[in-house]
Formats: sequence, C-alpha cells, structure tokens
Amino acid sequence: MSSGNVIRGTRIGSAPERFEQRIEPAPRRPVTYWCANAHRVQFLIAAEAEAPETWDCPRCGEPAGPDKGNPPGRARVEPYKSHLAYVQERRTPEQGEALLAEALETLRRRRGGA
Repeated sequence: MSSGNVIRGTRIGSAPERFEQRIEPAPRRPVTYWCANAHRVQFLIAAEAEAPETWDCPRCGEPAGPDKGNPPGRARVEPYKSHLAYVQERRTPEQGEALLAEALETLRRRRGGA
C-alpha cells in the first residue's frame, strides 16, 4: 500500500491535477518589429517590461525596429579575424619578438637546455 507521499509522473507542460491549483500567467502584450527586408517579427513580452529598441530578425538576421516605415539600417558585418590578427593589433613587432624570446627561454630552461 502507498503511504500517500507518492510522486506522480507528469508530462512537461501539463496542467496541475486540481483546478484550484491552476494559476494565471503574467499579463503579456504583443510587440511587433520590422527589418529592412520587410519581415515582420512579433512576440509576447511581459506587460510591465520595456521593449528593446531593436530585435534580430529570425529570417534574415538583420536588426528590426518598431517603426515599419523606418527600420534600422543593416548590421555592419565584421570580417573574420584570426587570433594572430587580434594579437597584432595589440602588440608592436618589437613587443612580439620580446615575448617570443622570453617564451623560448622559459621553454629551454624547463627542458634543461642552455
């Protein structure tokens, strides 16, 4: 016999077992944005939440704004940079040579070389 402390299995998203246990969801309001490609993006946010100025369009990836007649401009595409390119932006060639020499010296000492 069960002791009354049985945990019953439920599905995700299922309603509570008793009607009086159901709760009301938070008040929500629809928000609509348009991108430069005339795609409409609509979703619900909490009624008291402040809507963001821009939202990424799920269809084309461009920024979308709340004004249909004046959508935000295209996103600036940054070219791919390798790790070396970022390092070269931060260091001069002389600093790079000094760091390389220091790392090689540390490696030689660790291996027992001269």
